[in-house]
Amino acid sequence: MSTDTLPMTPTAWDRFRPWRRTFEVGFWVVMYCVNATANSAVTWIDIQRAHLDFQAWEPAVWEWSSAIVCLALVPAVAWYTRWNPVRFDTWRRALPLHVLGSVAWSIVHVAGMVAIRKAVYAAQGDTYDFGPVLREWGYEYLKDVRSYASLVATMEAWRWFLRRWQGEASLLSQPDDAPAAVLAERPERFLVRKLGKEFLIAANDVEALQASGNYVNLRVRGHEYPLRSTMATIEQQLDPARFVRVHRSHMVNLDCIAQIEPLDTGDARVVLRDGTVVPCSRRYRDALRPANA
Repeated sequence: MSTDTLPMTPTAWDRFRPWRRTFEVGFWVVMYCVNATANSAVTWIDIQRAHLDFQAWEPAVWEWSSAIVCLALVPAVAWYTRWNPVRFDTWRRALPLHVLGSVAWSIVHVAGMVAIRKAVYAAQGDTYDFGPVLREWGYEYLKDVRSYASLVATMEAWRWFLRRWQGEASLLSQPDDAPAAVLAERPERFLVRKLGKEFLIAANDVEALQASGNYVNLRVRGHEYPLRSTMATIEQQLDPARFVRVHRSHMVNLDCIAQIEPLDTGDARVVLRDGTVVPCSRRYRDALRPANA
């Protein structure tokens, strides 16, 4: 297996990372605004063609009330998909939970948009009639379940792309003919796959680790590489004389610690040599005493 050396200069991913949140928020805002504007225009055209008795502002209220609530629900869906990701190896377990999620999403969506419509109609001196609740919600759910599925699919596809762009780490597989007795108990290095290239990372070069959903991000010289694992699992595999848990979601390499700053709350801040600050809860402070001595 051929490997390249780990890139040291800033990459396109490093330049994009500070703008990632802005890009993601902007994407959803623009998408829902464009959809609401286009749907309002199409609905008004259909109303005029059918010669229905509605005012021009009404279709705009219908479409924008829906878009506003959907946009407000994006962070909740993002959290839910991180907790319950849809992958080839997990979709059977994830699918029933996402069916329930689509029901909850639709209930909140419908309740929110109806509330907005009633408020706007009242401000116009009119009333908004949603109709029989169960019948109308069932009709809305047939549309909402497709919207929810598209939302989840878009988020999962984006995360898949980011992992490939950022570089996804994995444990090196042992040769098939290696005796079980001689297999290393702890990984000496990790394999990183990034846009068709492969890199080797020495385990001792990992400066810190942070849990992120179903992944653990390995921090190496300013770069972060997601490893599909849990913090509890990787903690058992790494050398305890070098790597210590300092927080429920963080581990650090003792050799990379520059200083430890105690806080009045009993917690602490661990400052790495590159200036990265890692939180340390008082539950784990004892593990740092040898390094602080």
